[in-house]
Order: sequence, then C-alpha cells, then structure tokens
Amino acid sequence: MHRVLLLGAGKIGRAIASFLHRSGDYQVTVADISQPTLDLLTQQTPIRAIQADIQSIDTLRSLMRENDSVISALSFAYNPNVAMVAVELGCSYFDLTEDVETTRAVRALSDRCQSGSILMPQCGLAPGFISIAANHLASQFDSLDTVHMRVGALPLFPTNRLKYNLTWSTDGLINEYCNPCEAIHDGRFQEVLPLEGYESFSLDGDKYEAFNTSGGLGSLAETYSGKVRELNYRTVRYPGHCELMRFLLQDLRLAEDRGRLKQILESSMPVTYQDVVITFVSVAGTIKGQLVQINDARKIYHQYFDGLHWGAIQLTTAAGICTAVDLHVQRKLPDRGFVRQEQIRLEDFLANRFGKVYKQSFEER
Repeated sequence: MHRVLLLGAGKIGRAIASFLHRSGDYQVTVADISQPTLDLLTQQTPIRAIQADIQSIDTLRSLMRENDSVISALSFAYNPNVAMVAVELGCSYFDLTEDVETTRAVRALSDRCQSGSILMPQCGLAPGFISIAANHLASQFDSLDTVHMRVGALPLFPTNRLKYNLTWSTDGLINEYCNPCEAIHDGRFQEVLPLEGYESFSLDGDKYEAFNTSGGLGSLAETYSGKVRELNYRTVRYPGHCELMRFLLQDLRLAEDRGRLKQILESSMPVTYQDVVITFVSVAGTIKGQLVQINDARKIYHQYFDGLHWGAIQLTTAAGICTAVDLHVQRKLPDRGFVRQEQIRLEDFLANRFGKVYKQSFEER
C-alpha cells in the first residue's frame, strides 16, 4: 500500500484525505498545526492525524521518513522546505501552489531527485487540470495561433457587491490578484499586470467577466514558447467584481498591505460550499491548412462524493492532485525529476477514478 503524508487539514486537505483513504489503496497520515482542524477532518475520515509544527525541518524529516509520497496542502510559503526534505528522503512531492516563485524553487531541486521520486507542483485546478485540457486541445493542431484559458470558482448564490465568497486559500487568492502574470503576446513571453486584460463573455446564458491573475498558466508559457502567437490565463468572476477589486487593491492600496487585506476578507466574506467551478479553454490554429477553433467548457457543481458533501472547488482541486498521485503510483508519469501538468494525458486523467469528477460534468452538457 502506497504511504502518503498529507500536510494541511484545511478545506482542500479534508477532501484529499477522504478521496485517498476511501479508495482503499493508500495509507494516509495527515499533519497540521491546528488540533481543531485535525479533529474536524478525522470526524469525517478516520485516519491517523498528527499535530505538528511543520515549520521545523526536523519535524518534516520525522513525519516524512516512513512515507513514499508527500502532498502539501499548505500555504505556498512552506512548500520549498517540504520539497527539499522530500528530495533528501527520496519521497515524491506534490503540491497545489499557484505561486510562480515557489514553483521555481521546487523545480531547482529536481536534479537531486532519486530514481522513482518526482517533484510535481501545481496539481490542482488552475494550474493543474486547466493545463492538461489546454495541452490536449493544442496537440490536435498542425500549428497554433491562440491558446486561451479561463477558470473561475464562484458562489452559486452571490449576495454581496463583490459577488464572491471565500472558497479556498485566502493567501492564494491575494497572490493571484496582486502578483505579475505570465503570458505570450505576439509570440513573445511577457509579464502582464493583474486585474488587466478585462473581457466579458456568456456561457450557458449566464454573463461573466474575466481578467488577468497570476499563476494559472503553470509551465505552459515555457512549453509553448516559440509555438504560439498568444497564450494567456484569466480568472472568471461575475460582472462588477473586477472594478471593485481594483478599488480595494489599487485606489485604497491594500495590495501594499496583504496582511490587512487578508484580515478584511476573512472577517467580512463568508465561506461557502454551494459553489460552481467553470473551466473554459479555447484554442485556435491550423489543421490541414484550415484555420480552426476548438473549445472545452465545463461546469462542476458542489455535490456529494463518497457520501460526503463537498464544494466544487474542494472536489476539483482534490481530484487534480489525487489523480496526479494515482497516475504516479500506476507508473503513467515520468519516474524521476520535475513533472509538468501537461505531461499528463487528458484521456488518462478523465479515466482515473478521481479525475472522473471533470468527465461527468462535460458529458452531462
């Protein structure tokens, strides 16, 4: 049985623990600094839980030593140390980070990986599944022109002026809204500003807006360098959200005080598990001399899975990283070093017992 250490028992960690444990093929240990958070997890999923200070390198070594893989569901700032210890001990490493600098730090360790151990960051929704879907569409073209990726995790019943509720990591959300964004424009790699690149569109009769945010592109800019005229990623929200975030982050300058911004968001914006995740990929290019566009659009709603109620962002994020771990154990991924999301075949992802969360949403359309 494959032994997995899960670091972080929050909203996404609870879903990851449940999926892997209930599959019957994984021996899961979860560690978190908060005992109440661990208690909530073990009420749903009866697995081994350890209260531990994961900021300590020695503690990480002790926790990781008897495991085959480690999954970080922690805030991105902890991940470089987790990856360093994983490489030292020969564990395979998986995370959910959208932070570009963190991914670069993890990748820098890849040359030291032992045979059979991999470093695979960005295994969630975006980056994660969206990169797999985009790469699948792009592979069908003889030559590429544009690759556009749009993703949003939205409340089903928005009631405030931002038309938004917290559904995942507040630190990750702030990073996306404040950090520089990567893109390819006119065939050249560029850094573009967050909250710019505004556009509006409709899907299934509903109106949305989209704008630049950081991290969702994953490693695709490098993969498609010199192969595409335009490649970009934008976050989807309900109309009016972007303008209010510009007011908060730019006019009130809260982007310069992320601690205060986090406090404001978490004290005034409730969490919701009644949400929907939207993914939309549009790729254009030539096939046999003809200019063609192919799209992939999905909506995944909150639902019951294995008898428990999960939010859509919990389902999609946990499904992404659990599928990556599953494919690694099944030896369907490279067996050493740094692994990109786009190295997963979409067919393998959707055929997986965890990845089927995305497949069902598409077939029902």
